[in-house]
Amino acid sequence: MFAKFINAKEAATLIEDGSTVGIDAFISFCLADDVLGEIETRFLAEGHPRDLSIVNVAGIGGDGENRGINHFAHRGLVKRLLCSNLSLAPKIYPLIIDNIFPTFMLPQGVLSHMMRSIASHKPGVISKVGMKTFVDPRIDGGKINEAAKASDEQVVKLIELDGEEYLHYPAFNLDAALVKGSIADTKGNVSIQNEAIHIEQFEMAAAAKNSGGKVFVQVDKIVPQGEIHPQMVTIPAAMIDYIVVGTPDNTGQHFIGDCKPIPSWCGDEIIPFEDIKPLPFDLPKVICRRGVLELNGGEFINLGIGISMGVSEVINEEKLVDKIFSSTESGVTGGVPAPGIATGAAYNPEAMLKQPDIFDFYDGGGLDFTALGAAEMDKYGNVNVSRFAGKVTGPGGFINISQGAKKVCFMSTFTAGKKDIRIEDGKLNIVSDGPYIKFKQNVGHITFSGDHARQMSRQKILYITERAVFELKQAGLTLVEIAPGVDLEKDILGKMEFKPLISDELKLMDARLFRPEVMGLANII
Repeated sequence: MFAKFINAKEAATLIEDGSTVGIDAFISFCLADDVLGEIETRFLAEGHPRDLSIVNVAGIGGDGENRGINHFAHRGLVKRLLCSNLSLAPKIYPLIIDNIFPTFMLPQGVLSHMMRSIASHKPGVISKVGMKTFVDPRIDGGKINEAAKASDEQVVKLIELDGEEYLHYPAFNLDAALVKGSIADTKGNVSIQNEAIHIEQFEMAAAAKNSGGKVFVQVDKIVPQGEIHPQMVTIPAAMIDYIVVGTPDNTGQHFIGDCKPIPSWCGDEIIPFEDIKPLPFDLPKVICRRGVLELNGGEFINLGIGISMGVSEVINEEKLVDKIFSSTESGVTGGVPAPGIATGAAYNPEAMLKQPDIFDFYDGGGLDFTALGAAEMDKYGNVNVSRFAGKVTGPGGFINISQGAKKVCFMSTFTAGKKDIRIEDGKLNIVSDGPYIKFKQNVGHITFSGDHARQMSRQKILYITERAVFELKQAGLTLVEIAPGVDLEKDILGKMEFKPLISDELKLMDARLFRPEVMGLANII
């Protein structure tokens, strides 16, 4: 049967009440927002579809206002949510916190691989990813709110194989998949050649098709059959039920700013790296610079969101782009990763892998280095990035990446809140400090398990701030470096809820971090 060409309004009428719907996207990329918007419009007008079980692999906040998962922020529309991340989803947060529907969160790589398991009728995903984090059933079992904790549903189970413990994430069926492509031909073959990332479009479509569900693909335009090179076809016509041509306002490469496509993100243009602005000389730059000092050259690296995204600008400024292999969990490798809401894309990428493929490599230990953000850290070396300050952001790919990389640099300011900290004459001058402590007795949510890392004993774990660097050693969290100009007792120990171990070889952080000029790493690394 050939794919049928319909509009977004017609697609919305084909989503049945109580369906399990997979939505593929990555924050603002690859988002079938015309279809999502029409589902919202139909629900507000008719009360249908309702009681949907929504599944998304990565965060799908769109523009952080009205797009993406924000379309589903209505009581009765959603019955259950399973995802890895809720970046830029302000409208859905209150419903989750108010327990309007149970919400479960699992590692992004697990959900990406889950699409393969569903498609091939395997029992699910079996992995060590998530051990001793909030995902572990001995802790929260991935249950984010009280509505989830009150339910009997188990989205992850602890099992034993050959005497070793693993987590089993059971498979489920998809009744519908909503996927975004770039171009479809008149037969229904779809290419994603203009997208900034290649995630699991094929895998999610295959999962729904082999579940007996419907596959909807929104594209930007239609071309005659035969115009798409077969090597550029990502989803063949035989796997697609319905194709929707998006409207100009709700289609394209992304929903960032003016929504104009960035040719270098999809490989259609190469821009000079000199056009990428360096970071301003401030505390985040000091933190990112310290992380870059951990690079040796020739390494395969990943950069997370938050402060750690600035590592890419430092790498570019220090002319190290050609000396390392960068990547993001979206599957994009090489080039300079894009910052902020554009995370997942890269300027001048060298390869665009599929998301489940890159997570295979990550989970197997292929990452040499990663720089990740941190909201809270505790005396055990645990890190929280998934639930804090009334926000339910979720882990995204953080758990896969932090458990798989050989060297992990968690990056954060030492305190939170309004502060006045100056870099003067190569030293830190803490005029007034942030009022909120980030080094806690116990984190509120375990997204990274220090206990699991020590047990595995194959990683170097650093916690980098503007005034201190800690390392997770077998004996515990240990202070190894302090910034010039700070007072150990007043500015560090006095701003923590616990006293860390202090290295017998405690030293000053590298003086180059606190000077505005380039550090000159190109001739060293």
